[in-house]
Amino acid sequence: MDVSDDPRYVEMLATLSEGSVRRNFNPYQDIDWDSPEFAVVPNDPRWVLTDTDPLGRHPWYQAQSLERQIEIGMWRQANVAKVGLHFENILIRGLMEYSFWVPNGSPEYRYCLHEAVEECNHTLMFQEMVNRIGMDVPGMPRLLKWAQPIIPLAAGPAPIPFFFGVLAGEEPIDHTQKSVLREGRNLHPIMERVMAIHVAEEARHISFAHQYLQKRVPTLRRRQRFGLSLLVPLTMRILCSAILVPPKAFWKEFDIPRSVRKDVFFRAPESRKMLRDMFSDVRMLCEDTGLMNPLAKLIWKICKIDGPASRYRSEPQREHLVSVA
Repeated sequence: MDVSDDPRYVEMLATLSEGSVRRNFNPYQDIDWDSPEFAVVPNDPRWVLTDTDPLGRHPWYQAQSLERQIEIGMWRQANVAKVGLHFENILIRGLMEYSFWVPNGSPEYRYCLHEAVEECNHTLMFQEMVNRIGMDVPGMPRLLKWAQPIIPLAAGPAPIPFFFGVLAGEEPIDHTQKSVLREGRNLHPIMERVMAIHVAEEARHISFAHQYLQKRVPTLRRRQRFGLSLLVPLTMRILCSAILVPPKAFWKEFDIPRSVRKDVFFRAPESRKMLRDMFSDVRMLCEDTGLMNPLAKLIWKICKIDGPASRYRSEPQREHLVSVA
């Protein structure tokens, strides 16, 4: 775990840590929750789901009354925030588990603690958003809630799979929020401010996970890399569904037809494209680190998250830019 022999990696960690010092957010200083413009009022059309959301662009949703669209939109946004809160709670515990084992003087210790502090602020921010919306949403699927006590423990003995799991949770949320902000719709100020803060700080967190894996994965034995290459696409697909697909309570609450659910997650061509686009950066990482063998590519395809890799990290999807223009 000693990284002192890699000056480039050490410099990157120092840059990220200094960035956390120079520019960070406090959810109760940088969001004026009690401002009149931040008030959550009935029948506010700014809660209507945007076309970026798979359900928001579905004809069934668009055929609903405005009041129904608002109610569904508020429930969905609140649950996405709750899922994000649950995921970051797991991440914080994993970072603390990993940092427990790093040697004295390691720059990874400082960065991991900076990230844990920022993630704690994110959980405060997400929970406050849920409370203000007023929807009693469940968040993560029940099965994942039962499994979550074990997941952070993997950060000590198996940090590489753990940090791939981190990307499986961070990339879908980051991709979705960036797409919503790029769309340029009139969003409720709470949602817009929470997304902007989260995207700004998540850039550092995703950058660290990518750099960490780029450094460690090539040092694995060939057999370990092969096993990891098969595990990564499965992890991406499972955690992505846990984050993006609403729980059973959502479909039951609003009596949404099963056919709509299948279209939205992820049978419709637009939904499949969105699913593939979310992991273009991870596919680039896997290609760079030797995790894209023929069998791994087949699993990526079976999971319906295959496609071209990004040319560079956070490369925007061009169709979003065109639609905004």
